[in-house]
Formats: sequence, C-alpha cells, structure tokens
Amino acid sequence: MRRLVIYVHGKGGNAEEAKHYRTFFAESDVIGFDYRSQNPWEAKREFSSFYDLHSVKYDSVILIANSIGAFLSMSALADKNISKAMFISPIVDMERLISDMMMLSNVTEDELQSKKEIPTEFGETLSWEYLCYVREHPIDWNTPTCILYGGKDSLTSRETISEFAEKTGAALTVMEDGEHWFHTDEQMKVLDQWICSSIR
Repeated sequence: MRRLVIYVHGKGGNAEEAKHYRTFFAESDVIGFDYRSQNPWEAKREFSSFYDLHSVKYDSVILIANSIGAFLSMSALADKNISKAMFISPIVDMERLISDMMMLSNVTEDELQSKKEIPTEFGETLSWEYLCYVREHPIDWNTPTCILYGGKDSLTSRETISEFAEKTGAALTVMEDGEHWFHTDEQMKVLDQWICSSIR
C-alpha cells in the first residue's frame, strides 16, 4: 500500500519541517506544503489543488498540520479522503480567537465593521471579512484525528480544545508544560512520542 504524508506548517514555519517526520514514516513518502494562503477562502483553492495533485498515486494520505496550518487544512480539505490527521497545537475555533484578539485590543465589532481592517500591537491585523467568513463557514471535520496540545497554549484555551475534541471524536493528548509552539528538547521529545503512539 502506497502512503503519502502531507505536512502543513504553522505561521512562520516552512515545508522543510517535514523532514523531521520522515524518520517516523520510513515506508511512506513525506512531503511539506509551502502554501501562500493567508485566509481560509484562499486555502480552499490552494490546499485542494495541492492535495489533488499529490495524492493521486497513493492508497492513503495522512495529514500532519501545525497551528494555523491545521485550521486552514480543516477549512479546505474536509471533503478529501484523508485516512488520519495529526494536529499539533491546532487553531480549532477561529471566531473565538479573533474575538479574544479584539478584546485584547479594545476593538468592538462596530469599529471593525466600519474600518474593515485594524492592525494590533501584537502583529496581527484584525479583519472584518475574515471574521464574517469564519462565522458563515464553521469547521465541519469528520476525519479520524489525534491532537497534541500544550497546557500553556496562549492561543487556544483548554475548554476550546476539549470542546472540539469531544465534538469531532479526536484523541486529545495534553502536555501540561507544553506551549503553543513545541520547540524545546523536552517538548520535542513528547511530540515524537506522541507521533509514534498516534501512528498505530
């Protein structure tokens, strides 16, 4: 059986990160996806095209996605034939995240609707179009999924990730000392152990 593993990076990441996962999938082809999409409607086209182009020769596809890459993947690939998804610190409720950022920046909905876009002090630009889109296109994800979540994740609350896992039937693994970005030696060790146990 020919199996393809597609790795989708998070913000600031790149397709080269896919190399880390080749050790765990020695008998599969592992490729990284350097996408350009900045929002879910762009991802709908770009991610679908990438999947269709690369998956055609394979019997099964595993998706590994990180942070915003997981959100864009769920937005774009929900109807694709993916045998398993493995999400690291996924953004699972973009409307809630945008609302949290609005609150932190003291921006009201009326203000955002009026100005359309508002830059924030923490480097993100709030967008009325983005907020409206995620409200009108809620995530509908039914692929068998494993999630690795850091207890100190600053973008997604424990309540939000737990709700999502329960709703989708995803297997949730929590590293209490983990952050949104898994990068320390200890965090990477937990990530690698999680990958090994999730493959089974």
